[in-house]
Amino acid sequence: MIQKQDIIALAEECLEGTDRFVVDVLIKPDNLILVFIDADSAVTIDHCVALSRYIEKHFDREEEDFELRVSSSGLDQPIKMLRQFKKTVGRSVVVKFKQEDKNSLMGELMEADDAGIQIQEITIKKLNKIKKEIKGDILTIPFSEIEEVKEVIDFN
Repeated sequence: MIQKQDIIALAEECLEGTDRFVVDVLIKPDNLILVFIDADSAVTIDHCVALSRYIEKHFDREEEDFELRVSSSGLDQPIKMLRQFKKTVGRSVVVKFKQEDKNSLMGELMEADDAGIQIQEITIKKLNKIKKEIKGDILTIPFSEIEEVKEVIDFN
């Protein structure tokens, strides 16, 4: 069986010297391998294809059949790594807490370090058809309290 750590090692070897990095690798029971990458700049389809080819050439499909999918860790995916948090500073995010009695929080990511994040709360008020953002307190939230953080996608 193909091991997750082997895929991560190959991906990191391929991405060495670039601004791209591995975010996650999932191996499903039917040998579907999902590799998610991100970059400090941008991830293109060509980057995904190159990494996919690099990983594939190191495994023999005659020995073990598998399906490999390499993609960027898109906006719909949670932010998982400190490097991603730092890249997202200055953007709006939604924080979902581990405690069920705590509501999700939306705000601008101000800072991120090994301990957690700093976020300035944002409340959106609607007056007729006009949306107005009201900035609130700056909160420090330790990673131990966070279930997930996702970037807010705004099409306006």
